[in-house]
Amino acid sequence: MRLFVCPDLMDNVHLMASFSPLFPGLITGDSISADQHEVSGREGESVTLTCTYNTSSSGVYLYWYKHHSELQAPQFILWKGEKGISGEYIPDKRYKSQTSDSSTELTISRLTLADTALYYCALETQ
Repeated sequence: MRLFVCPDLMDNVHLMASFSPLFPGLITGDSISADQHEVSGREGESVTLTCTYNTSSSGVYLYWYKHHSELQAPQFILWKGEKGISGEYIPDKRYKSQTSDSSTELTISRLTLADTALYYCALETQ
């Protein structure tokens, strides 16, 4: 998802959605995709990005990454287990994640212009 600022409304923030077939362990039929391609919010507000996934695997890890520019590698934000895998790792308290058997959400609170980036969701099956 890309978070970018409208040049005419400097306190508005927009996010665009993407996904990543990042892990080679996915099997045929596994998929993950962004539900919305753009989300808007103002500085200081919260926004939620959602990806829907489909897998027949009994355990999955769901990941979120932030990508600032073509010159840098994507930055890890968090992971969360689902479908029989418990646990999560969310180092920045401004990020929250909800997961279900078919979707993952990333909520970013207290938006700032520094949040401008492309955000990826990714799926790893067990």
